[in-house]
Amino acid sequence: MPSSAYTPPSTTVKWIVCIIAAIGFAFDIYELLMLPLILRPALSELVGALPGTPEFEYWRGILFFVPAMVGGVFGLLGGYLTDLWGRRRVLVISIFLYALSAMASGFVTSVEWLLFFRCTTFIGVCVEFVAAVAWLAELFPEPKQREAVLGYTQAFSSIGGLLVTGANYLSIHYAASLPEIVGGHEAWRYTVISGVIPAIPLILIRPFLPESPQWAQMKAEGTLQRPSIAELFAPKLRRTTIVTTLMFACSYGAAFGALQQTPSIVPNLPEVQEATADMPVPQRKQTEQKIAATVNGYQEFGGLVGRFVLASLAMIIVSRRWLLRVFQWPGLFLVPLLYFYPARDNLELLKWGIFVAGMLTVAQFSFWGNYLPRVFPLHLRGTGESFAANIGGRMIGTSFAAVTAYVTTLLPSGSTAVAAGIVALFVYALGSVLSFYLPEPPEEIE
Repeated sequence: MPSSAYTPPSTTVKWIVCIIAAIGFAFDIYELLMLPLILRPALSELVGALPGTPEFEYWRGILFFVPAMVGGVFGLLGGYLTDLWGRRRVLVISIFLYALSAMASGFVTSVEWLLFFRCTTFIGVCVEFVAAVAWLAELFPEPKQREAVLGYTQAFSSIGGLLVTGANYLSIHYAASLPEIVGGHEAWRYTVISGVIPAIPLILIRPFLPESPQWAQMKAEGTLQRPSIAELFAPKLRRTTIVTTLMFACSYGAAFGALQQTPSIVPNLPEVQEATADMPVPQRKQTEQKIAATVNGYQEFGGLVGRFVLASLAMIIVSRRWLLRVFQWPGLFLVPLLYFYPARDNLELLKWGIFVAGMLTVAQFSFWGNYLPRVFPLHLRGTGESFAANIGGRMIGTSFAAVTAYVTTLLPSGSTAVAAGIVALFVYALGSVLSFYLPEPPEEIE
């Protein structure tokens, strides 16, 4: 059709898009943060392995590492298809994929099937994030409005973290009253299946929302260039691609190599072990999971605060480097110290420390959602974002969970907390150095 026939979406439609995007971001994190909460009980049931044993550490590393690798590869393909087919179509495909995967995960009877459905869930999440960010950036081309929309809708990612923490807590509390699954009432299964609930409004509404105005218009006019991964490494974009990919990896490395290990660390705290020492095994497991879920809630509240602070500062601080450093540099000192000390022997201090660590680390994810659409041209936006987010964040960054598991086996103490502190120190230090090479985006993107 001719470009004159294209009608931009109304204000009402834009608001609906923002609401649905916020739910989508929340569901993405809901699914990603589910594994740390269900890992311990799932492996206990499916493999019979306890934390600290070689078998447990092996499967912990596999369940964090393999889905991230698969999600990264297919997520990159999804980013390419987002530029080729359009933002809306790819979003719809991604939501169907991870909704079905979430349901199937609750009925697995082996750890291999759990691994398979975690892979398909990761693929959906990796694709959804990239397509949604490009969609919003192009729907709101005015710079200040775009910064606000991207910042505040992404803040709902932390709502997803709170929701999954709450779902896990409720599943633990009411497991015995829920319908039997695979011959039992294991709370982790109900937690996994609960991931379908936030997907329902997305499935019902998202297929009827408009395509990205800018992408649709260029497609209609025949001026939309074909995306190319090779173009990301052309002289004009090479530095941007490499630095953003490595820095995205550092942000995710801190989250998955340290913060997301906390639910597995909590049961080893002296206070928790003392409180559960005389309990029967089922009661002890339930109590440990409840305490871990409570600590995880502090982290998610911290992440929520960090995302809202980032969204507000993004409209005030002009330099993107300094905007990132507001969170990055304090984290370089505070996050490693948290795992070297209170994460080993002080439950109460760990709660407040993980709140601060969540605020400083999770805010960086919103930063990348705001930054990336500004540094890649429209025809490469999905591909460029996907390379940084999926190759850098999902593949390299998330694999630091496996690094933490490996370092744990090398330490004489076998302390996951110390291993998490070492990983946090490394990725924060590397990210801080790389910030000096981060390109400042142009005022506007063509």
